[in-house]
This record gives sequence, structure tokens and C-alpha cells, in this order.
Amino acid sequence: MGVEVYHNLKSVIKKKYGQDATNVGDEGGFAPNIQENKEGLELLKTTIAKAGCTKEVVTGMDVDASEFYGSDKTYGLNFKEENNNGATKISGEKLKDLYK
Repeated sequence: MGVEVYHNLKSVIKKKYGQDATNVGDEGGFAPNIQENKEGLELLKTTIAKAGCTKEVVTGMDVDASEFYGSDKTYGLNFKEENNNGATKISGEKLKDLYK
């Protein structure tokens, strides 16, 4: 199933982003020019359905939230952005809801 999803992902990416977006890196991963995180998850959802594996395949995320957890006990969603004014900080509860 993993192989089927991988090969279908290539075709989904090619259709949406063009042939150049299907080039792979050293570890065999695709890196299309997505604009936001949700877009990547939608690509996976579409691909899993195209591969016919929606009942067998589930997605999970390792978001490494400790990287953007602050001393004020909030999560800074734009922590890598220069001139970050903290406007995108949210509570743990709101972060959980975002992931849902």
C-alpha cells in the first residue's frame, strides 16, 4: 500500500504542480511548492483515495511542537518568521483543535 500511495502521489503532484515538482531528493521524498501545511495534508488525502486505500491507510503527524513552545506556555505558529510580533501564538488547547 505504501508503494501504491507513493506512486500515486507522484501523479497527483505532477497534475497540480507540473513535472518539475516530481523530482525527488536524496532520500526519495517529493518537495512540491506548497504554500501552507494544510495543502500538504490535502495532497496526501487525495493520493490515498486515488490509491484506493482510504480504509487501510491513516495519516499521523510528528509536529515537534517543543520547537515552537514558548516560556509563556503558548505555541508560536510563525516562530521562524523574521520580525515575528507574536500575533500567531496560541494555547495548547487551540493547537489541539487546529490539528483536529
